[in-house]
Amino acid sequence: MKEADLPEPEYKEELGGFSVYFYKDIYTEENLRGMGLNERQIKAVMYVKEKGRITNKEYQRLNAVSNKTAYLELSDIVKKGILVLEGTGRKARLPQLGNISHKLNTSLCH
Repeated sequence: MKEADLPEPEYKEELGGFSVYFYKDIYTEENLRGMGLNERQIKAVMYVKEKGRITNKEYQRLNAVSNKTAYLELSDIVKKGILVLEGTGRKARLPQLGNISHKLNTSLCH
């Protein structure tokens, strides 16, 4: 799966049987809720999927929140492994979106 840039399959025991789920994109609203993201964070990930990046200021505007709330919620997304900080901490990326890898410019301090 990694060679094809696809997420790992999910294995579930259900209805007395065994199921394997293959995802093209694990960053669906349902999966993000299951990862513990709130509605604002989900909105931000959907924004990144569409625009390719997000900044702290964009997060603030998108969700009508303060700088501190934007910082804390973006940091939480990073802690959950959905965004991965690179470089000096001002750049982040979304690891895999199916076959597409998006880069984010996340200014967590501004």
